[in-house]
Amino acid sequence: MLNCRGKIIDLDKPKVMGILNLTADSFYDGGKNKDIDIAIKNVEKMLIEGADFIDIGAVSTRPGASPVSVKEEWNILKMPLKLIRHHFPQAVLSVDTYRAEVAQKAIEEGADIINDISSGDLDSNMFSVIAHYNVPYIMMHIKGSPSNMQLNPTYDDMIKEILFFFSERIEKLKLLGVNDIIIDPGIGFGKAVEHNYEIIKNLEYFTILDYPVLIGLSRKSLINKVLNTSPREALNGTTVLNTMAIQKGVKILRVHDVKEAVEVVKLMGYLK
Repeated sequence: MLNCRGKIIDLDKPKVMGILNLTADSFYDGGKNKDIDIAIKNVEKMLIEGADFIDIGAVSTRPGASPVSVKEEWNILKMPLKLIRHHFPQAVLSVDTYRAEVAQKAIEEGADIINDISSGDLDSNMFSVIAHYNVPYIMMHIKGSPSNMQLNPTYDDMIKEILFFFSERIEKLKLLGVNDIIIDPGIGFGKAVEHNYEIIKNLEYFTILDYPVLIGLSRKSLINKVLNTSPREALNGTTVLNTMAIQKGVKILRVHDVKEAVEVVKLMGYLK
């Protein structure tokens, strides 16, 4: 279970997190939500389709993405976050940032969850912000940074390395009193195609950490490189891999296409 500002969310049944990218250069939907009114309509659509969480990002973390300043990230995020919180007071909002200053401002503006691609590695102040505000924290595994993570990722024993990475950080967070932790193995973040599929084949190992597992497979290159498709053609591949992820114990699907992911969760629920 997660405690989001006093709202208890039961993860016995898998949940769906809808993606709202505010950036111009995201790999699939860059620029789609540049207009605030359109962004609000897209949030409404995802909530109607059954999204349990909305994850809002103001910086692209695709491979090779150019970094932006903290000030620029917050300027992109602050007004949409404020308006989304106003229009959808009951929605559970996550903010996708690896910067402690942005995380702090986002929480004060109404964010319920922080989703950090670096698990605190790219900003040493992140853990103290999470502990101070006592909000659920999604920590993802990444090797390197968005600008260099795909240059030549190598591992000796990848699953073991990622499990150790999480174990180490979980202990630090527990010492700070943080209990609402979600782990994300980081598909596409410092991993070659074969690494991504090895993670999917071994997702059940991540459940031994006793924290809910989130996976972000939506329309990513691990699908397109195998099927020779583009991100726009990758919905079917996404659905197949999301189904496998649910079978292996994943509790949260982070997706661009909420309706289809909700259908996966419903159908898999009938197979229990």
